[in-house]
Amino acid sequence: MLLKPDQRIKLDDSDDQLFYSYPRFVTHVDDGFIQQLTDLYSQRLQPQTRILDLMSSWVSHLPTDIDFAHVEGHGLNAEELARNAQLNHYFVQNINTNPQLPFPDQDFDAVINCVSVQYIQYPEAIFSEIHRILKPGGIAIISFSNRMFFQKAIQAWRDGSEAFRVELVKGYFTSVPGFTTPEVIAQRSTAPSFLQWLGVPGGDPLYAVIAHRLT
Repeated sequence: MLLKPDQRIKLDDSDDQLFYSYPRFVTHVDDGFIQQLTDLYSQRLQPQTRILDLMSSWVSHLPTDIDFAHVEGHGLNAEELARNAQLNHYFVQNINTNPQLPFPDQDFDAVINCVSVQYIQYPEAIFSEIHRILKPGGIAIISFSNRMFFQKAIQAWRDGSEAFRVELVKGYFTSVPGFTTPEVIAQRSTAPSFLQWLGVPGGDPLYAVIAHRLT
């Protein structure tokens, strides 16, 4: 297994659905991060494709000038997902207790996950599911910054440096046969570290790890 049992532990080990039982209509990263992510989606996602926004919320940061065939949302708070105007449909499921996604094989052209990978306790199972539901050639884009709900992030993420976290997500992909070699995009913060948490321009670094399902 990629992670040892202690590396999966959360400081708050209560049911994740309790933690997310009330909606949070805020963005967890700054405008610079969001714009860079939307630009990345514009470059890598194709029109008229099926997209799964895994661990989504009330915003998906998808470009508004591209028409997608279907955007499916997943998360833990129905009220947040219902507010997300970019979703065609959504479902609520705790993937830490039930990692099997309710879709047939090769159902999506793309899977995106924004600032949530740090909460996945069994990434081997989840990334295997991502591979299963992607069409051959389909893309997975996992993006994150240095922010988190500290009590809900797994220990491996909490203890690791930003560089370690990038390698960790690359490892999630490489633990599943059938993905391309992961590509890393890193837009590090241009602000002093003590200002990064204040949302100043250039404050939130953007990391994206990208892989395709092999044909």
